[in-house]
Amino acid sequence: MYAYNLLVSCGWNCFAAIGEVKDLLNKFGDAEAVVEQTKARGIIGVKTKLDAREVINLVREEFKANPLSINFAVKWLPIDRWCKANIDDMKRVVIELKERINRGDRWMMEVEKRRYTEMHREEIIKELAPLIEEKVDLKNPDKILHVEIIDGYAGFAVLRPDEIFSIAKE
Repeated sequence: MYAYNLLVSCGWNCFAAIGEVKDLLNKFGDAEAVVEQTKARGIIGVKTKLDAREVINLVREEFKANPLSINFAVKWLPIDRWCKANIDDMKRVVIELKERINRGDRWMMEVEKRRYTEMHREEIIKELAPLIEEKVDLKNPDKILHVEIIDGYAGFAVLRPDEIFSIAKE
C-alpha cells in the first residue's frame, strides 16, 4: 500500500521533476522526503513529514515569486488516505472522509485511473457519489473528492479547489 501524502504530475521522464520536488521540499524544511516514480508514468509519489496542504501553499508562493523555479513538477495534489482499489474498500474510505464535506457545501468528484482496468471511471462515480448527500456542483464546487487510482491502490483527498497546485491554472 502506498504511503504517499502528495502526488506530483510531470512529463513521462520524471528524472528532472524528482530533483525539482526534492529541492523544493528541502527548501521548505524536509530534506528526508521520499520522492519516487510510481508505477504510473508521469506520476511521482511523495511522502513528506510536512503538511501536504501547507506544501501546496508553499509551492504556490514559490511559483508566484519565481515562476521559473518550477518547470517539471506541473501539478501537486495532497492525498489523505489510501486503500486497495476494490469498490468495498473505496466505499469505506468515502464514508470515512465524507464528513470533510460540510453541510451545505457543493462538491464534485474527480476520478483519475492509471494502470487500473477493473472498473470504468463512470462505474466508480456511480458507486461512490451516492454516499455523499450534499449538492453536486461540477463548475464551482466548495470541495472536491479526488480519487487517484494507481495500479491496485486508490488514493483519496477531500480538497478545496485552492488546495491543488497546477501550473496551467496559475
